[in-house]
Amino acid sequence: MTNDLRQLIRDFYMARLALLTRHEEVARHVSDYDVNNAYQYIINREETHASWLQHALLDLGAPIPADPARPVVPAPGKADAWKALAAEDARANQQFVDQWRPRLETITHARHKGMLKIILGEMLEHKRLFDQAAAGRTDLIGTHLPINERRGVVADTRWME
Repeated sequence: MTNDLRQLIRDFYMARLALLTRHEEVARHVSDYDVNNAYQYIINREETHASWLQHALLDLGAPIPADPARPVVPAPGKADAWKALAAEDARANQQFVDQWRPRLETITHARHKGMLKIILGEMLEHKRLFDQAAAGRTDLIGTHLPINERRGVVADTRWME
C-alpha cells in the first residue's frame, strides 16, 4: 500500500502544482487590485498545500519530483479579459476535485487522507472566488472603505530586480 500511496500523493502533488503555476501566471494578467489580491491569497494557500504534499512524500520516503513546466497564459486583449481566465480557473478547480475525490476514498492512512480532503475543500473555496471574479465581483476577500478609492492597475511583474 505504501507504494500505491506514494504514487497517488506524487500524482496529486504534480497536478496540484500545475494548477498553482497556472494561477501564478494568470495573476500576472489580473489588473484589478482587489481581484489580484484574491489571487495572491489563493496562491499563498496553494503554496501551503504544495508544502504539505512535499512533506507527505518525504514522510513516505519518496523523492520530491521536479516542478512541471510553467504554463503559457497569453495576455488577454481587453482590460477585463482576465475574467475569462478566472472562469477557466474555476472550472479547472472543480474538475480537479471531481477527479480526485473518489480516489481519496481508497486511502487508509488517516493523516494523509485528511490532508488531501482539506486541500480539496479549500480548492472548492478558491473555485467560488474564481467564479465571483469571473462574474466581475471585486469584494472577494473583503471590501475597502469608500474613502480608499482604487486607482490604477496592478503591474504584471511581482518582483523587479
